Amino acid sequence: MKIEAVIFDIGGVLELTPYLGVTATWEERLGLPAGHLDAHLEPTWLAGAVGEVTEEQADAEVAKLLGADAEAFMADVWTEYLGSPNTGLMAYLGALRPRFRTGLVSNSYVGAREREQAAYGYADLVDHIVYSHEAGVRKPDPRIYLLACDALGADPAATVFLDDHEPYVEGARAAGLHAVRFTSNAQAVAELDALLGLSRPSAPPDGPDGRP
Repeated sequence: MKIEAVIFDIGGVLELTPYLGVTATWEERLGLPAGHLDAHLEPTWLAGAVGEVTEEQADAEVAKLLGADAEAFMADVWTEYLGSPNTGLMAYLGALRPRFRTGLVSNSYVGAREREQAAYGYADLVDHIVYSHEAGVRKPDPRIYLLACDALGADPAATVFLDDHEPYVEGARAAGLHAVRFTSNAQAVAELDALLGLSRPSAPPDGPDGRP
């Protein structure tokens, strides 16, 4: 079946998000044992990822643990979360319209839509975005991919999904989509172009805007 729709992951694909060790840094700063923050905040992170709490409620839980330091801590968490833009791949995805319907599927956290729109303008880049904190379900659950296909009006068999995490690639395939694992801009564009029947003189560069 001819591909009609293209869906990308966000973190690790459109956003390059190297691990900055925010929680470890704050544990050292506050004299806390290693792993203390994640152990205490994991229920909040998980609840925020599927919209079981609002951002205000999640922030309140952080404040219970960190008090006056909570706001600065969360600012660092969001800096790590947002990473830096993979501008080459953003340009590639944006150029697929109107030939293809395009979307994003992200395992997200409450507050992500507003921050990512302010930073990167994703709502202007693609036709539809499915965030796990709004959908109430996370990758690799097949339902999240099908939500995106439904929103785009595309058959899963006519949709291709790009992600950097193999279990999420496999989740897309289990939902009936074509799927490509992202390792670099050049690799991803070459595989996507082959599926989409496109040709180009060169792929978006790796390096500062992609994986080395």
